Amino acid sequence: MNRLTIMVAVMLMTAPAASVWAQSPSAPAPADRMNTAALLNAQLAIAYLKQGDVGLAQKKIDKALTQNAHESLVQLGAGLVYERLEQTDKAGRYYETALKLDPHNPDMQNTYGGFQCRHGHAVEGQKLFEQAAKNPAFQTPEVAYTNAGVCARGANDLPRAEAFFRQALLMKADFPDALVQLADVTFTRGQGLAARALIERYLRASPATPETLLLASRVERSLADTAAAAKYEAQLRHDFPESNSVRELTNSAPVP
Repeated sequence: MNRLTIMVAVMLMTAPAASVWAQSPSAPAPADRMNTAALLNAQLAIAYLKQGDVGLAQKKIDKALTQNAHESLVQLGAGLVYERLEQTDKAGRYYETALKLDPHNPDMQNTYGGFQCRHGHAVEGQKLFEQAAKNPAFQTPEVAYTNAGVCARGANDLPRAEAFFRQALLMKADFPDALVQLADVTFTRGQGLAARALIERYLRASPATPETLLLASRVERSLADTAAAAKYEAQLRHDFPESNSVRELTNSAPVP
């Protein structure tokens, strides 16, 4: 099964409407206007990044940096943009600065943790995810624990990955990402029955995905339940005929 991409929750700030200034009894100071402009440009940069327009995102974040490079959200946006541009060292400096400017912000911890894990620093990334998960200000600790588990999984530390996924499920028992990740890990560790139960919980909590159906098929075949495996495979081919999982299933089918 293809591992889920490390989830990175980016909290977009809500820029104040331009009419707020016009209605205010006194105009904001120039420094306040510059800071607001920097935040707005950072917000626009992230929005353009989500739309796939990396060039425009870079222009907006560079403008934001000239307006106020001491704002953590601007630094965070710069990290996201320059990571997408594959300028890893530069992105890392921006992420690190963002966290230094706002060290107790769980979104900074979670985002920088994702960067660390994606670039070979699993231990550091897991520590940041744990800090985010334990931060009272973070409303979705299950996400951070799942991220930590994915990070450990990527480092081939299956026992630690399993522990993180179980911790995520203690936070939210029906969190789909943790369920399917834990199913994958338990299956890899030879615990087919446990993996089956987790997949069934996942399918009760969330719509099926191609990757989940492929994993379900493999689990059932490992348990010698060919009928259940065939049912999952038929659903996979019917619902997701063009998916990579179908091609993987076809390529792995035994030759008659």
